[in-house]
Amino acid sequence: MSENSATPESGPAARPGPAAEPRPASAPGPAPGPDAADPGERPGQDDAAPASAHQQVSRPAPKPMFPDGTGPAADPAGSHHERRIRSFQPRRSRVSPGQADALRRLWPQWGLDIDGLSRIDLDQLFEGRPVVLEIGFGMGEATAQMAAADPDTGILACDVHTPGQGNLLGLAERNGLSNIRVANGDAIILLREMLAPASLAGLRVYFPDPWPKKRHHKRRLIQPEFISLVTTRLAPGALVHCATDWEPYAEQMLEVLSAEPTLANEHSGYAPRPAFRPFTKFEGQGLDKGHVVHDLLFRRLPA
Repeated sequence: MSENSATPESGPAARPGPAAEPRPASAPGPAPGPDAADPGERPGQDDAAPASAHQQVSRPAPKPMFPDGTGPAADPAGSHHERRIRSFQPRRSRVSPGQADALRRLWPQWGLDIDGLSRIDLDQLFEGRPVVLEIGFGMGEATAQMAAADPDTGILACDVHTPGQGNLLGLAERNGLSNIRVANGDAIILLREMLAPASLAGLRVYFPDPWPKKRHHKRRLIQPEFISLVTTRLAPGALVHCATDWEPYAEQMLEVLSAEPTLANEHSGYAPRPAFRPFTKFEGQGLDKGHVVHDLLFRRLPA
């Protein structure tokens, strides 16, 4: 999903943006479309207009961090699937020796690349546990806490941020959390190509990138097309849980989720903060800025 997510930079480590734990780098964008990610988009640029020859820059393929295939791939889906508008930004940052060691040792057992070429057997992968998909987990601390608090539920944690993938795998090993699997790549491809209908017990999206600029709203994760896709993969009674500290995005989430006919709001409007959602550093940053955190809890209706 990310061309560069598994490639460390030689310069200073990039500050993790609001993507992943919150602001997920792995979060998918709207439903499949013709647009590609455009990190260099300029104000007022027409997304549909083809780039001129002088704008097209040929870049060498990133050097793989795991050439022996024992870790997350830099671009697992490759050219198998169409490009589209994405809600995440490819990010490069340093992978610590401990994170790299965890990835090399644990990826073959607990990691999977989202290549879109085969269906995942969740029963086999999680030994019969019900499975919740978490899109964007940052460094994985909240994910590990939820896994420890509910060992009978499997968590399929999707992201493209390589340091976070390694950190979460290390946390899982140190805390004996056998109910976590880490998925590397585009969550849209995961949902559309690799998960069976009605196979998920829930979806968690905590503090996704709000894309505050109006021209970037199309990149927000929670869109009608995305929710329509998600609901086909949710079993009856599955819980959709979103949280954000960005008020306009909270309003969009509430509107989109309320409009989906297969979902029912567990509350009248926003939900009280549920005790099972751990406090995250991104939540703290939002609160320090005076933001209000909104949770949304919607239940999948019977077919």
